[in-house]
Amino acid sequence: MFVIFFLFIYFAIWRPQNKRAREQKNMLSALAKGDEVMMAGGMIGRIAKISDQYITLTIGTNMDILMQKSSVVTVLPKGTIKSIE
Repeated sequence: MFVIFFLFIYFAIWRPQNKRAREQKNMLSALAKGDEVMMAGGMIGRIAKISDQYITLTIGTNMDILMQKSSVVTVLPKGTIKSIE
């Protein structure tokens, strides 16, 4: 009975969580200057500069902000910002 419970916990919780963490890590390591991204707060911008832990995000004309790299939720398709404006 304990083995069945352990297998359920493994396949229902641990494995999907590890998969999401691995995908997030791969996405963050693939970020490049010029990528359009959405941040955790819903802010959308274009990456102007990247360091190990931080990115500089251009959110408008002459408006750059420094954000933690880990707060990037998703990389948007090229041209998304232009289509919203």
